[in-house]
Amino acid sequence: MSMSISRAVGAFGIVAAMLAFTACGSQSQSEDSDKIVVYSGRSEELVAPLIEQFTTDTGIEVETRYAGSGEMAAQLLTEGDRSPADVFLSQDAGALGAVSKAGLLAPIDAATLEAVPAQYSAADGTWVGVSGRARVIVYNPTLAPNPPDTIDGLLAPEWKGNIGFAPSNASWQAFVTGLRVLRGEDGAEEWLRAFEAQDPQAYENNVAVRDAVDSGEVALGPVNHYYLYELINSKGADAVTAENQFMAPGDPGGLVNVAGVGVLKSAPNPEGAQAFAAYLVGESAQQYFAEETAEFPLVAGVASSAAIPPLSDLQPPAVDLSQLDDIEATQELLVETGLLTN
Repeated sequence: MSMSISRAVGAFGIVAAMLAFTACGSQSQSEDSDKIVVYSGRSEELVAPLIEQFTTDTGIEVETRYAGSGEMAAQLLTEGDRSPADVFLSQDAGALGAVSKAGLLAPIDAATLEAVPAQYSAADGTWVGVSGRARVIVYNPTLAPNPPDTIDGLLAPEWKGNIGFAPSNASWQAFVTGLRVLRGEDGAEEWLRAFEAQDPQAYENNVAVRDAVDSGEVALGPVNHYYLYELINSKGADAVTAENQFMAPGDPGGLVNVAGVGVLKSAPNPEGAQAFAAYLVGESAQQYFAEETAEFPLVAGVASSAAIPPLSDLQPPAVDLSQLDDIEATQELLVETGLLTN
């Protein structure tokens, strides 16, 4: 499948924080609260209902601009301190890390950070994870009755020409960045060249990969786990052929990444931005991620969807998510290995 790919820089008890911002005498919240501008690398379909509920619950209006996480990160880097954005809501840690590395993010309020285990937020506190997702191999059981559970298994001759992937997607590029961390530059390049030799079919995004697998256009492909459940919710389980293969313990393909949120240093409404971040790690938002998007909630006491294994049962590779910020070098490597078009 042909496609045009842009080389964008790539690329998550809190109620008190919101109340401190929104409470002001006898006036209503909506009278006291200015709007915030959210640059969202998460799709409108996934997060618009949650953002609407945030406005209902807090009185803070939100203007949301949607694009890919990498594209939004690139726009923020270009705009610098002139950006109108208050908040960057990213699909993955790598894009957040790139913006943080440029010095554009303010510290997240301590109470918000404390709600989430430290491994799912920035080491310097400039962004916080709000939901988790595992990389999996989505497969068509008719075409792939015994799918691999390692990335090296994807290199078997039987999968040549029959793998779908999304080269410009932030989560794919975060996986490659994690591969560089785990196997080193030479090891990552060796795997990517072997993968390219498999003649993988490039798609625009994870949704397209999932749909191609479900329809039998390709046998399998690496995606985030929740895309399958999104399809099941929309079509019904009986109408979906595809299944998820979770990865073997420690395999680089089983990276657990996070969607996360950062507050811009230049935010016109920093209090509203911090309230938004706090809301996303609150119970109602965490339940939304668990029940509506089948992602992993990151806050203690909120259970995952029954359709997926508990986050605690996964054994992902040991990657510090703060190390996923070197997206530009990842993109260069993908271009060099023929997996990404300039």
